[in-house]
Parts: sequence; C-alpha cells; structure tokens
Amino acid sequence: MKPTPVPTAFEVRELFEGLLGRSVEWEGTMHHVDPLDGAMVGLYTNDFGSVGALILCDVALAAWAGSAIALLPHNGAESAVTNNRLTPAQFENMSEVLNVASSMFNKNGTPHLKLHEAYAPRETLPADANEWVLAPANRIDGTLTIQGWGVGRISVVVPL
Repeated sequence: MKPTPVPTAFEVRELFEGLLGRSVEWEGTMHHVDPLDGAMVGLYTNDFGSVGALILCDVALAAWAGSAIALLPHNGAESAVTNNRLTPAQFENMSEVLNVASSMFNKNGTPHLKLHEAYAPRETLPADANEWVLAPANRIDGTLTIQGWGVGRISVVVPL
C-alpha cells in the first residue's frame, strides 16, 4: 500500500473553488497554521483509527469559507475575523468543507481516510494529533483568497 499523499496546491485550490462556486487563489507560504493562535482543525483517521492527516484553517479562512458556502451575510464573516471567533453556522459549514476534503487524501492504493472530527478554534486536540501540528512532516502550507470574501491560511499535514 502506498502512503497517503499530501495534496497539491492545485488540489486544495480546486476543492475550495468547486465547493464555494467562486474563484479561489492559492499562495504558498512557509508559515504553519498554529492552533494556539486559533484554528479550526480537521482530524482524519484511517480504518484502524490512527491519525492519517490533519487540515488546519485559521479563523479567517474558516469564517470566510464557512460563510461563503452558505451565502451567509458578509458582515458576519467580517465580525468573526475581527473577533477571532466562529459562529456555530460557520463552524458547521466549514466542518462540511473539511468532510469533503477527505477526497484529497483517498487515492488508489492508499489507506482510506475519513474525517474523524472537526475541532473548533482553541479546542484541545488529542495528543496523537497535536504532536503533528507543527512537527516536521509531509505538509503544504498556504493562503487562500476567496473572491468577494477574504484571505485565510491553511496547513495540510500528513504524518510521517
């Protein structure tokens, strides 16, 4: 069996663009999304319950994408970004985005991954997930600019 691949920048951008129905731009960065700064985290596990991947989105990306996908009021997303706090609707909507994002990991001949749980900003992560958040691993980090909404950061991590 082949290892779980790290999605390409193109795959990440295409996922968001397809789900949001609007143009999304990707810019790579060396800056990791840190949950201590406030980040929504998608934890993906394999069929044995082991951590297979993580997606970390800063509050800004979760607010913009969580609002854009449901056409929630723009001022609600702006408020979430300013206050560094997601609304329940933004969290739920972004959880659905993270659920669909499991498709980026599931390729022929690789372990099947599914979204195990989505964690709200500042929610405590399980130890086996937390160890990979900032550790050297197979990862891609970048910013996404959602047309008509705003900019946020994302980190996609596949443990070694």
